[in-house]
Amino acid sequence: VRNQIAIAAGMPLEITQQEVTLQGHAIQCRINAEDPKNNFRPCTGTVTAYLSPGGIGVRIDGAVYKDYTVPPYYDALLAKLTVRGRTWEETVSRMRRSLEEYVLRGVKTTIPFMMEIMQDPDFMVGHFDTSYLETHPELFNYHDFEEPEDLVLALSAAIAAYEGL
Repeated sequence: VRNQIAIAAGMPLEITQQEVTLQGHAIQCRINAEDPKNNFRPCTGTVTAYLSPGGIGVRIDGAVYKDYTVPPYYDALLAKLTVRGRTWEETVSRMRRSLEEYVLRGVKTTIPFMMEIMQDPDFMVGHFDTSYLETHPELFNYHDFEEPEDLVLALSAAIAAYEGL
């Protein structure tokens, strides 16, 4: 903040660009109430379950909570999930783990799509640019999460059918 005030007052920075050293990597995923398979169409509804990931190098910025109603009037952003790591591989792995741990049910989100990106071989080795989504349309074939209740009902129906009930 001190440097921001100094810059606003017309003073030079205390450090030169040559003195800046890069330390690690970071990835941010915008967790939106959107449907990537439908041109990122905004989705509304009520959050029925919420648990954010955590740990070293994991940060969540957002205001979503259980029973939050996603309105149709504003930006679909629910939270920003940011991870940091010493290496690119560590950072991608940390983001993948964080997305797997993220529980946000009741509305469609970008979480499954982000998980698909984190598992893409090109992304994992850092081979991407601004045309990445256009050149990787297969990323939109991800598997949507299913509500736990739906899985229980499907399993019960399969068992009943198998047993002839």
